[in-house]
Amino acid sequence: MSVFTYHLVKTTYFSALKAILFPPLPKNIPGLMHAECMTCMTLGSAIFSPSRMLIRQVAVFAQWENETAIDDFLGRNSFGKMVAKGWHTRLTFMRQWGKISEFEIPGENPESDTPDAPVVAVTLARMKLPEIPRFIRWGRPVEKLVRDHPGTTLSLASIRLPRTVSTFSVWKSQKEMTDMVHGHSAVPEPERHINAMKERERKDFHFEFTTLRFKPIAEFGKWNGRTNIIPDLKKNN
Repeated sequence: MSVFTYHLVKTTYFSALKAILFPPLPKNIPGLMHAECMTCMTLGSAIFSPSRMLIRQVAVFAQWENETAIDDFLGRNSFGKMVAKGWHTRLTFMRQWGKISEFEIPGENPESDTPDAPVVAVTLARMKLPEIPRFIRWGRPVEKLVRDHPGTTLSLASIRLPRTVSTFSVWKSQKEMTDMVHGHSAVPEPERHINAMKERERKDFHFEFTTLRFKPIAEFGKWNGRTNIIPDLKKNN
């Protein structure tokens, strides 16, 4: 069964730009099935804020044939060695909503559904460029909801211009994440997410969109000085 990874690393402007312009390709990296390289953004920040686009921070979302391929990439590949200086988590697939090309999404794994266990959520979208103003209007309130939610231990957005946008969030429990999705969280304006989804159904912002739910199986390194970002990881594996 394939394994997914999500990497976060701070690097130089040159290395970050190179990663975005020349992302790793499966034909060049044994065991890599697909990878998205993106620039990190701060969830909920103003569109023209300096914190909106964090040029030196790179997010990599990838699918691999197995963990051996991941280890080889991080230990032997020049780009992999740079990425290895940051933080990453390894993930097994649970559920998908929507559809995205290039990744080979496996069948659902309902056996991993444990309401009290931590989960990782990744959204990935290919934007319809004329719909970006609408997307920003409806999306920023959702970004703030996820960013400030007491159920998350890490949340961020990322982008690869001109069309690809993504979010990444680590949740203390699957229940806290699903409560947020359905507007049941005990937070101010809990319906922000469900309202944005209704607007997307009325008129889609994207030509491709998916939400992926994962079971985290390992984490490595530090991000912003933090370790053990995924709670109770050993207990739940």
